[in-house]
Amino acid sequence: MEETLNVYHRPYDERRPMICFDEATKQLVKHVADPISQKPGQPEIIDYEYERNGTGNLFMLNEPLTGRRMVLVTDRRTAVDYAKAIRYLVDEMCPNAEKIVLVHDNLNTHKPASLYEAFPPVEARRILDKLEIHYTPKHGSWLNMAEIELSVLGRQCLDQRIPDMTVLAKEVAAWTRDRNEKQIRVDWQFTTADARVKLKRLYPVLEPIK
Repeated sequence: MEETLNVYHRPYDERRPMICFDEATKQLVKHVADPISQKPGQPEIIDYEYERNGTGNLFMLNEPLTGRRMVLVTDRRTAVDYAKAIRYLVDEMCPNAEKIVLVHDNLNTHKPASLYEAFPPVEARRILDKLEIHYTPKHGSWLNMAEIELSVLGRQCLDQRIPDMTVLAKEVAAWTRDRNEKQIRVDWQFTTADARVKLKRLYPVLEPIK
């Protein structure tokens, strides 16, 4: 926890951008009957029945100090999908970085071995050499600022029936573009000093040395 909090309070360095990474799923739902279009003085009418149409996966890559984020929409969230998202981060999102400070949780696919599963060893090593990885603690997902962005995405964009992957990608791209243009940042205030006071129960009790 303290390692993550200390990373969050580093000053901005464009040569070493900090990226918070998280993922979420979205249930795809199709209408059974076409909605009745909105009329003057009346809301749109949507039938309560729906048809499930699988799920989509969302990889959130958030740079909280600049207000920039990218959301990758994928069919799955396997180790290979994770590896491809990390390669996108290195080669497309932050191609000029000397080192990328990556913060994410310790999900079983979020590990260096996933890159070796997806790419030849030379390519996997090239990508990993660009990363400084920090893991949030177990049961500490609230420490990941990308989770905040996913929560906003859920409320502002995904709180509707989305029928398929094409529409999901379109809606997410529009939300991302709008939020990036506004350069909305996460104002993180919780510090290591706060943690030692408010979460004192999590620290070991040390007996004085006799």
